[in-house]
Order: sequence, then C-alpha cells, then structure tokens
Amino acid sequence: MLILKSFIRVTIAVILFSACDNSEQKAPENDTSGKHSNHTISAAPVSGYADSVNSGLIPEDTMKSSPARTAMATIGETHLHISYHSPGVKGRIIWGGLVSFNAIWVTGAHTATNIQINKPITINNKQVDAGTYAIFTIPGAKEWIFILNKNYQQHLADNYSEKDDVIRLPIIPVENRMTQRLTYTVKKIDEENGNISMEWEKLKIVVPFKTIK
Repeated sequence: MLILKSFIRVTIAVILFSACDNSEQKAPENDTSGKHSNHTISAAPVSGYADSVNSGLIPEDTMKSSPARTAMATIGETHLHISYHSPGVKGRIIWGGLVSFNAIWVTGAHTATNIQINKPITINNKQVDAGTYAIFTIPGAKEWIFILNKNYQQHLADNYSEKDDVIRLPIIPVENRMTQRLTYTVKKIDEENGNISMEWEKLKIVVPFKTIK
C-alpha cells in the first residue's frame, strides 16, 4: 500500500512539472498578418503599456524603463519581424537633444533594434538577403540616413561599424501625431510591397520595401 501511494505521488508530481514546463505563451504584438506560428515569446508584464500610453489610456507615462516590443507583418510569403525597446518622451527634447543630430543612433534603446527577414527583399532597388540585421539611423535636422547593419548583436551602437552596413538610405522625416513611446510598424501595402515605419515624438520615418518572388 505504501509503495502504491508513493507511485501515485511521483506520477502527480511529473504531470504538474510537465504542465509548468510547457506554459510558455504565444503573445505577438502588432501582428497584422495573422500568420505568426514561427515566433513564440513569453508574455511580458509590460505588454501593451506603450500602446496604452500612445493612445492616451494611460494619461501619464511613469515607467522609467524602455519596454521590449515587436512589430511584424507577412507580405506574400515574406515575413518581417522587428524586435526593439521603446523609450518614452517624458517631457524631454528628443531631436537635437536626447537624440543627437548627425550621429549614429540605435533607433530604440538598450540592445540594437533588429529585424528578421525570412526571404530576400529590396530596399531602394538594392537586395537585402534573408537574415537578421540591426536597424540604425543617423538623424538630421532635415534628412535622415536609414541603415541596416549585419552586426545585430550589440549594445546600443557601441560596436557599430560602417563596413557592416548592407543598406544606407537617405529619407525625409515627416511631421506626425504626438507619439510618447517609440513605435515601429511593418505595414502590408499589397502582396509585393510594404513599409517599415518608426514614430516617436512628432516625427515619423517610412522605408518602403519590395518582396522578391
């Protein structure tokens, strides 16, 4: 009888451990495609905070950190997935203040913002092969440079090197609604075309891309 009870306790413990071990949740943010089976991430306690601040549901941004966020979309058979950290305006002067003009910027916070592409695309008629890249920019008072760089595993732009750039594209920022928390979006235009955009404070940059069949 004692052996049977011990066996039952061990069996229950194994079942409970297995249930806990498989409790990882799928929690994609800003998935406009409905196709996200290849990405599994743990739900974060700050999930939705930045969107709530940007929409005014949270009237005062009191979070000191820059929460992790994602943006993604599928265009045809091409999936783009951006991972980044989202700093807040918090009453500061951003352009030409917190973010210096004419200097390389991580265009996010903490680790380098990165973009994963599962199939080749073209940006400004230049091919970008499938892979993972860091997104950097060089903001200017009137014109920015958008950069994709092969070294996507770095803190801020500490180890940035121009020799690792695969794309350098001049872009003109446009005026935009006030966006308290930095936000990326990948937008599907049609089955071949899309846009990568970044909004923060009262500026927005948009980078068009095209898929390759």
